[in-house]
Amino acid sequence: MSSFTTAPLEDGLPFGVRIGGLTLGALQDKSVRDEIDALFVTHGMIVFEDVEQTDAMQLAISSCFGPLKEHPVKGVGRVDAGRMPGVIEIRSQRGRGVVEVDGKRLSHWLPWHFDHCYNDELNRAGVLRSVERVEEGGITGFLDGIALYAAFPEDLRRRLEGTEVVYTLSTQYDELKFGRPGQYRMIEPKPMPAGFAEQVAAMPRAIHPSVWTRPTGEKVLHVSSYMAQGFVGDETAEGDALLEEVCQEINRLGKSCSYHHKWRENDMAIWDNLRMLHCVSGNDPEDERLMYRTTIAGDYGFGRWESAPGAAVSVDAMA
Repeated sequence: MSSFTTAPLEDGLPFGVRIGGLTLGALQDKSVRDEIDALFVTHGMIVFEDVEQTDAMQLAISSCFGPLKEHPVKGVGRVDAGRMPGVIEIRSQRGRGVVEVDGKRLSHWLPWHFDHCYNDELNRAGVLRSVERVEEGGITGFLDGIALYAAFPEDLRRRLEGTEVVYTLSTQYDELKFGRPGQYRMIEPKPMPAGFAEQVAAMPRAIHPSVWTRPTGEKVLHVSSYMAQGFVGDETAEGDALLEEVCQEINRLGKSCSYHHKWRENDMAIWDNLRMLHCVSGNDPEDERLMYRTTIAGDYGFGRWESAPGAAVSVDAMA
């Protein structure tokens, strides 16, 4: 008898699976962890339902997918490092980091992106847990890069093949160059941790392919509008127009072939950061929201620094 149940993430979606009935005790069995990891490779993301909301459970679930790594930005808030090494907190503070999107003011809104695009190495995945929830908003969207590649217009897909995107650690809303909503403006800047500007100034820009091929043969469209600066070798008006077209097409397809998760008390979720894009709907600026996220080590090997070999500064070394 299986140690857990499975169900589709949502009818009609080509990615994702739900797991129920999983216990901390069951996760002590390596065969159970291996089975869960195999489901993850196939489906790209998992929502764990009705699981124990403890630090131990989050770390045990994370252990199915590989070792933890520290977040590469030293100013990101850490949960007690002695108790939960490699775990960060993502906090939406009242009245801080406010953007207006299509006439609505939101805190902690984020466009479609993949994590650590500003680094030469990505992380394999992240396990996310909701600690403090909001009644309205606070929804995390997920979009599968395999399905996205298949759905992209053929001409646009052809023009994108072989391109690479330059990224930099630019987090403020007014720094978003590509894929902006029709009505968009920054109201209140995001709070910046101590030493953040110095870290950014010391970092070279990072480069990642727009499309990459998985070992299993599927092509993945993997472009983050967040922090994108342009195409390698084509940071021109023409190149920027193409990247804007790509990001707006991602926005369009994100309305029809994505999954949007409204967090409940007993949920945890993991997504494949090498395959999936994700976004955050934002919430009322007067509300506060808190998430804990582990960062799972692992990389696809296609990212690099823009600087010449030997000139790049390791972000991890500054963490």
